[in-house]
Amino acid sequence: MTSLYNNKLYHRDLSWLRFNHRVLQEAEDERNLLYERIKFLAIFSSNLDEFFKVRVSDIRQIKEIEKPLRKRLISKPNKVLRELKIQVDKQQQQFGTIFYEKIIPELKKEGIHLINHTQFTTTQKIVAKNYFIESLKDKVSVNHYSQNDKDSAFVKNEALYLTSLLSDAILEIVEIPADEPRFFIFPKQNGKHYITFIDDVLKYNLKQTPKGEINKTYHSIKISRDAELYIEDEFSGNLKDKIKDALHKRETGQATRVLIDSTMTKNHIELLNKVLDVTKTDIIKGGSYHNFKDFFGFPNPTETQLSNEELTPLPHPVLQNYDSMFDAIDAKDQLIHYPYQSFEPVIRLLEEAATDAHVTKIRITIYRAATESRLNDAIALAAKNGKKVVVFIEVKARFDEANNIKWGKIFEENGAQVIYSYPDIKVHSKILNITRVVNNETTRYAYIATGNFNEKTASLYTDFGLMTANRKITKEVKKIFLVLNRVIIVPKTKQLIVSPFTSRTRFTELVNNEIAFAEKRKPAEIILKMNSLQDKQMIKLLYRASKAGVKIRLLIRGMCSLVPGIKGQSENITITSVIDRFLEHGRVYIFKAGGEDKVFIGSADWMTRNLSHRIEVITPIFDEDHKKTLMDLVHIQLRDNVKARIIDKNQTNAYVENNDPKVQSQLATYEYFKSKQ
Repeated sequence: MTSLYNNKLYHRDLSWLRFNHRVLQEAEDERNLLYERIKFLAIFSSNLDEFFKVRVSDIRQIKEIEKPLRKRLISKPNKVLRELKIQVDKQQQQFGTIFYEKIIPELKKEGIHLINHTQFTTTQKIVAKNYFIESLKDKVSVNHYSQNDKDSAFVKNEALYLTSLLSDAILEIVEIPADEPRFFIFPKQNGKHYITFIDDVLKYNLKQTPKGEINKTYHSIKISRDAELYIEDEFSGNLKDKIKDALHKRETGQATRVLIDSTMTKNHIELLNKVLDVTKTDIIKGGSYHNFKDFFGFPNPTETQLSNEELTPLPHPVLQNYDSMFDAIDAKDQLIHYPYQSFEPVIRLLEEAATDAHVTKIRITIYRAATESRLNDAIALAAKNGKKVVVFIEVKARFDEANNIKWGKIFEENGAQVIYSYPDIKVHSKILNITRVVNNETTRYAYIATGNFNEKTASLYTDFGLMTANRKITKEVKKIFLVLNRVIIVPKTKQLIVSPFTSRTRFTELVNNEIAFAEKRKPAEIILKMNSLQDKQMIKLLYRASKAGVKIRLLIRGMCSLVPGIKGQSENITITSVIDRFLEHGRVYIFKAGGEDKVFIGSADWMTRNLSHRIEVITPIFDEDHKKTLMDLVHIQLRDNVKARIIDKNQTNAYVENNDPKVQSQLATYEYFKSKQ
């Protein structure tokens, strides 16, 4: 058992790497179609990039803090970094094995040959040379550096480079053009398709001279840089402008990983360290090619179906029959589960509100906006049409800051009131409040979701959204917007659970309630579905519930610090994790409550940041039909024995295997909704 965790808590960052291992398992799983396996390699690569830009940079910053405070944040950061590097190295080796020993041969079986520059035929060399001259030559930047240079070489964040050791003291670094496709398709030969990396087109041509080919070896390198913006003072001045001005820091931040070709010689690595001014700790050995996230766009030149057939989002069985979304919500609360069901009703609701003469006010929170968005266009139109529109935009949503600022400007230009980020806290809730006045009678409508107001992610992430005109709920949603508008400080809510005000206390009450039932020898059960579980207080509470006899079943997609299956602590807790074609993102909280089955959905994981340092909104589900639907769906996922992994005390990620009928929960969920049509 690694020193980074014990029987009480599993280290959060090591657990995150175990999540990414589950992604890698999908790349290895031969039950998946070939291009789906390639996609999972791309997801793994993209995830790991973000891990180094965010989590590793955080640990490095902790190293700079004075020891007494550092101990309260994380013990022995150097030890953590060493252990994480060991795990990353193991996964990189597994990644390479999957790609070269499994994916490449499978591509060949389909008549697709991914070749390197040493495999170019005479004809392909001519094609590669012409492509280089016509499209690449003027874009390629070639620089030479010496270990004696006063200034270190600058390598852009996440950009791709080739490097060659010209002598023991001279290094060549070549930037690969980012505005060209990563893959080049050669003309078909003998019924076979040939594809190469743009890297290899460069490797071949950079060795060509008028006197012939010179002996040079090129290796790939890539640097990930610290993604934090480090706003020194969030409490004074204009926070939005400070964030906007700080975005460029990402391109020049401290290196958190230098990814190199594992075949690079020792002398080459040592000179690279000096030229880039990095250390051995920064070096991560990978394959011959980096930025595997580019495989999201790997071409399929064949006519063979090598990826999944799309599961077309289903129309909502109720909402599709209404001309007016308001009429539908007046008739009954409406629950949506996308991407199995279409996200269109959410867009329709805002488009209708934008032009409805009875709508007077629209309030909405936006955490991650889509780049192009009908939903956002509707918000802007509503403001332009004279509605009072209040939009809270979280400009601290990492990697979406610039796009969120762009939309904020568009909303303001159309007459909306835009409120930007608050100092020292993120607004992560996904809520909408619409006020409508008909014959002097005011009706408020609310939409509370687990996922963002974002059409793109709504097709990739599994999320829930509740539309309601329930007076108690809509009144409390309005209070949250009054907090965001700084009219009130604390929203007094009885129905909604709201971070950082009541989430910890309300969830604690709900767990304690189950403990009380268990102690009276009555059935007691908790089912929690969320992205991450890390908060120490809530984990200790779940341990106490387990010891009291409460049956606890957890569906955790990603990070999980709770250690299950420990006698006298967590033997009543089981955890599974589903990784499949969609990203599991919906949060559902179910408490048996003596047979009453209290069910909630919302935006908060049980992480300290979500419970104590963000504004999150969780809503109860009152409608019995919707309660049943949510419980049906959660139990489908609990029965998954195809794509579910067991999270045991060592997080070994074994697939769930049993003799029950096969259930692939995401496909079963789609069929569940299809049967409702």
